[in-house]
Amino acid sequence: MSQALEAHQALSGIRVLDMTHVQSGPSATQLLAWLGADVIKLENVTGDITRKQLRDLPDVDSLYFTMLNCNKRSITLNTKSERGKELLTELIRRSDVLVENFGPGAVDRMGFSWERIQEINPRLVYASIKGFGDGPYTKFKAYEVVAQAMGGSMSTTGFEDGPPLATGAQIGDSGTGVHCVAGILAALYQRTHTGRGQRVNVAMQHAVLNLCRVKLRDQQRLTHGPLAEYPNEDFGDEVPRSGNASGGGQPGWAVKCAPGGPNDYVYVIVQPVGWEPITRLIGRPELAEDPEWASPEARLPKLAKMFQLIEEWSSTLPKWQVLEQLTAHNIPCGPILSTKEIVEDASLAANEMIVEVDHPERGSFTTVGSPLKLSDSPVRVERSPLLGEHNEEVYVGELGLGDEEVRLLKTNGVI
Repeated sequence: MSQALEAHQALSGIRVLDMTHVQSGPSATQLLAWLGADVIKLENVTGDITRKQLRDLPDVDSLYFTMLNCNKRSITLNTKSERGKELLTELIRRSDVLVENFGPGAVDRMGFSWERIQEINPRLVYASIKGFGDGPYTKFKAYEVVAQAMGGSMSTTGFEDGPPLATGAQIGDSGTGVHCVAGILAALYQRTHTGRGQRVNVAMQHAVLNLCRVKLRDQQRLTHGPLAEYPNEDFGDEVPRSGNASGGGQPGWAVKCAPGGPNDYVYVIVQPVGWEPITRLIGRPELAEDPEWASPEARLPKLAKMFQLIEEWSSTLPKWQVLEQLTAHNIPCGPILSTKEIVEDASLAANEMIVEVDHPERGSFTTVGSPLKLSDSPVRVERSPLLGEHNEEVYVGELGLGDEEVRLLKTNGVI
């Protein structure tokens, strides 16, 4: 990235020591890099495991890695070696933020407890992503769908007569990364007043739970009777899976469209003001005045029938035509976009949310751009670094090591 662009970004001058791997941590540090921080990804000498996972091309960094590590620098370091610990100490001393997502206690076992880190650099913000908070789950191994399972998402996702389902959105990993970024930014801001760094802890289970708060709302509402906005007929003492129900104050559902492919659907919200134009679109204008259908209270007990009537109309038209007719009447709706449609969406490309990035080994690849749009902090997505690509730049140019020592460090497996 050009120095001129870097100088005009929100986090210019902030150095992040990125000791994360896989997804939750790298997603957080990538956002920090997009905000202008100098993110130094510290990898062991074999590299982040995702460099080799889910490869589509042999001997080339995987898309799994490249799409989560843009705009970073990469150095290698064996933190188990004595010289490695000395170099890590110097890196911590020169950083503003350290982010890690190792298993519980791993950094402490390296010899870098929070107390030791405060001695090295009392201004450092030390952020950790873990699977769970303190308690019986602390040592559980956390993965994306484990966090979804234990944070309230899976039990409330799917249809009533089916099994619990994982969501395609990575709310456990990347969702936690966003929460971590919020904590880091708050800690950096507080440092401007206190002069001190602090610990930032985010657990994947907790982040998923935060994203599922409406279901906890409904769990409490259940104590006062069935949830009328849900299409379910029977209610026990737990919030049920409710298919594509909106979960909000206005009922919604995904209705089928022609020609009936797996993603030929439009999601429709039926607001009170939208009922009359919907009845005209579906060819049933009399329902706008029918006391059995005219009010939201009358429609609520027969939501399934209401959306069936809408679907009888929508299933005869392509989804883009359904969308056009509904939006012409200001009815909230959206087409179900497949991953292929999203990658090819011109508006997402124009908004720099789907971007093409050149890579020296794999050529060009498509990735997701920054969703954070700051008027005074422009983002240009740059490729992920090769393993250890910036060793000389950091160890020689910034830490002042000699060329001969760097050569010996490589020979001895320290970097």
